[in-house]
Amino acid sequence: MTAKNKSSRGRQEQSSNSNDKRTKSSASSSKPFSKGGADKSKGKNFRPHPEKVKSFKTGPSKVKKTGDSDAIRLNKYIANSGICSRREADTYIRSGSATVNGKIITEMGYQVKPTDIVKFDEVVITPEAKRYVLLNKPKNFITSMDDERGRKTVMELIHKASKERIYPVGRLDRLTTGLLMFTNDGEIAKKLTHPKHQVRKLYHATLDKKLSIDDLHKISENFVLDGKMVFVDKISYIDDKPKFEIGLKSNCIYNCDTCPE
Repeated sequence: MTAKNKSSRGRQEQSSNSNDKRTKSSASSSKPFSKGGADKSKGKNFRPHPEKVKSFKTGPSKVKKTGDSDAIRLNKYIANSGICSRREADTYIRSGSATVNGKIITEMGYQVKPTDIVKFDEVVITPEAKRYVLLNKPKNFITSMDDERGRKTVMELIHKASKERIYPVGRLDRLTTGLLMFTNDGEIAKKLTHPKHQVRKLYHATLDKKLSIDDLHKISENFVLDGKMVFVDKISYIDDKPKFEIGLKSNCIYNCDTCPE
């Protein structure tokens, strides 16, 4: 082979090797990006441009719940009140032991609102912390949650005493002064007011005239008032006071055997 042919052949081999390198380089550059859209060559050293960081989204923003978001399931409401577990509450609900606003609820998953009145076995319950407020009730306030005639109620006197919704236990007449309890503890309220628990009440009554000893004895033997029998445990004059001031201890105007409650 002549020198000219060898030189030509050498140039052809060099050209072929150069074409192979370009092909390999092109094939390498056509490799797809790694999962996630970033080139593997950047790896862990990849950092976004500082000006672009603000546009990155970290996920949907949380929306604050409003409206009925404070409502909870009835079984949780009962469980939170300390009566039983949620599972046991479901059984009681099915049997009709729970009422909401006076209506028996047997529906599973029923939602109770904060303003609803829930009773379990006819006793008002609440999942809130138990609160007890004592008030020396003054005159001219009626013992009621509200009054359609616009008269002043005892609720006006204690509305800032507790953030929980509390109720008066028992009642005192508008012109009567004395101790009045408010609570959201339905069990305690029932024990203090139901005749079967025999909780006595003490009264210091001031009359418009002196009470004779004969009338004092008649009252002590029980009497009928407004068609109902009044049962008095004890009555006496107040020591060192005029005869028109008397003390009286009584449980209830009803006989427990015939009590409508």
